[in-house]
Amino acid sequence: MPRMTFVDTEGKRHEVDAPIGLSVLEIAHRNGIDLEGACEGSLACSTCHIIVLPEDFERLAEPTEDEEDMLDLAFGLTQTSRLGCQIIITEELDGLTVTLPAGTRNQMADKD
Repeated sequence: MPRMTFVDTEGKRHEVDAPIGLSVLEIAHRNGIDLEGACEGSLACSTCHIIVLPEDFERLAEPTEDEEDMLDLAFGLTQTSRLGCQIIITEELDGLTVTLPAGTRNQMADKD
């Protein structure tokens, strides 16, 4: 089974199993990683914003236009930012490392 590593906001590394077919967001939730995902993966927020290592970023499929639009709303956007709900684990992504940003911006909560 592929594995991946989450680096939390304090710099602590969490290496976990990454079942093929699950999203990074789903894997985070299964392992108690503090990655919000307010819209539950429906591509309606940017709270599952993650920062991918540059060498891993090249292994990912290109983001869709919808994902890029949501990323524009993310706090602390970088050149290798992605949404965790949009990265689906494949065998080729074994060893993926992602960092949680220092904060998130939840537009879902702003709509209340």
